[in-house]
Amino acid sequence: MNKAVKIIVEVILFVAIVGLVYVIYGSIMQPVNFNKEKAQREAVAIQRLKDIRTLQVAFKSVNGRFTPSVDSLKDFYQTGNMSVIMQVGSADDSLAMAHTDKVKRTLRGKNVNAQLYQLYLAGDKNLVFSVETKIPVKDTLFRSRTDFCPDSLAFIPFSGGDRVEMESDIRMVSGVPVPLFEARIPYKKLLKGMDNQLRINLDAERRDQNKYEGLQVGSISAPNNNAGNWE
Repeated sequence: MNKAVKIIVEVILFVAIVGLVYVIYGSIMQPVNFNKEKAQREAVAIQRLKDIRTLQVAFKSVNGRFTPSVDSLKDFYQTGNMSVIMQVGSADDSLAMAHTDKVKRTLRGKNVNAQLYQLYLAGDKNLVFSVETKIPVKDTLFRSRTDFCPDSLAFIPFSGGDRVEMESDIRMVSGVPVPLFEARIPYKKLLKGMDNQLRINLDAERRDQNKYEGLQVGSISAPNNNAGNWE
């Protein structure tokens, strides 16, 4: 074998070895990269389901039931009101308590606290009482969340526009009617565009474990205190 041929063979072998190493490395890193991106997408989806749960609980506190519609939750957030207990003053403030007792003796009617609230609004800030009042939902929930967007609630992240799957129902539990809801984000939609075979394997693994193939909060078939399946 002359020198030129030897060099060509060595180059071919080197390229083949590099290609083989690349293939092996890719086969090792493929599931690693899949799981890394899966975790990133899950984090976004979990936050969305948590937001839906927060709004569902607030919706139920006002309406006595959950809603099967994410659009209803969006409307509730934007236009609804919630009843909250507002505490004014402190029972540890003896001067304020004495002043409040004195004012109460001048009031007539059953709803004393509501009358105290009107006096408070009129300028008497030395009162101690609690009163139920209504405030807009959007002024109560997610106020510290700069990333909260009600328009995104209905959609599965990274799916290209697929909607979150949600149901609600009222089931008898130990003879008592219990409002229930569940919201679901299937991996098939959340992991869209990622390695499809690895996603199929993931779904199969979840089914073998008798688990939902995706992320879910709440349950209409088995009451779970509105827990998420990631918790």
